Amino acid sequence: MIHAKSSKLGLVAIGRNEGERLRACLASVRDTVPCVVYVDSGSTDGSVAMAQAMGVHVVNLDMTVPFTAARARNEGWRALLALAPDLQFIQFVDGDCAVAPGWLDQAQTFMNTHPEHAAVCGRRREKFPERSIYNRLCDWEWDTPVGDALACGGDVLMRVSALKQVGGYRDDLIAGEEPELCVRLRQAGWRIHRLGADMTLHDAAMTRFGQWWRRTVRGGHAFAEGAWLHGAAPERHWVKETRRAAVWGLVLPLLVVGAAVCLSPGWWGLAAVYPLQVLRLARMPGGGLRGFFLVLGKFPEAWGVLQFAWGRLWRKRSRLIEYK
Repeated sequence: MIHAKSSKLGLVAIGRNEGERLRACLASVRDTVPCVVYVDSGSTDGSVAMAQAMGVHVVNLDMTVPFTAARARNEGWRALLALAPDLQFIQFVDGDCAVAPGWLDQAQTFMNTHPEHAAVCGRRREKFPERSIYNRLCDWEWDTPVGDALACGGDVLMRVSALKQVGGYRDDLIAGEEPELCVRLRQAGWRIHRLGADMTLHDAAMTRFGQWWRRTVRGGHAFAEGAWLHGAAPERHWVKETRRAAVWGLVLPLLVVGAAVCLSPGWWGLAAVYPLQVLRLARMPGGGLRGFFLVLGKFPEAWGVLQFAWGRLWRKRSRLIEYK
């Protein structure tokens, strides 16, 4: 087991106006990671000064170039390797997450004994799931199966050699950059793994319906762009998710309304498929409440799919969809 500060490991945190969440993030790794880079994307709350006071190297992202989390992570890991070129592993973490005690030891131990794996992640938990249904939805979303996986999230420990081999994240993706990176890693022969251990404690701070809606729109956009990039066989990356959003959030509503208006009011009964779907999904952890939001979420997801399709049609660069 690896203890104390490991010379093999560095950490990249990214954020903007995270305040005390960032302080908790950096404090959680102060005694275990010798080299930490924080990439700031235009904070106005003193985040940069706070990080510097904690002994962290800060990269100020050029905000004249369209911001993406992917670009922030890329600038972060490249700055980190400029400071410590012999690093073997990099832990990526969002600035609103604190790293769980013991995670870095477990992750490095796994990577040292599994050289075929490019990335390992664990369980991201929501810090305050009781504060809103939207926070609780995040916590359910992150309860993912353990074992080899197709993708990771934003919090992940990466093998430097694998990251360099595929060139890092795609700078231009406004969402879904981690699964897209994992597609390329797997195509290069690497594997991704999820451990059952707690990895990070996240503070979503979602208290309003509008925040949840925008976050879900972003998810739909990510599905569509992922399918556009890697939807061909055999990968079929996010094709099913894109199709599901389009069918439930666009095609079925148009079918119900069109049939009821043009044929007979009795066709409004087709809308019963939605509560039936809620009942089917209620068997999942979270019950009917989660089922309701999973079904409702198909409408903002469909909107995100349409936004991506519209942008592709007019060759416009996708604009960041933020929910905080």
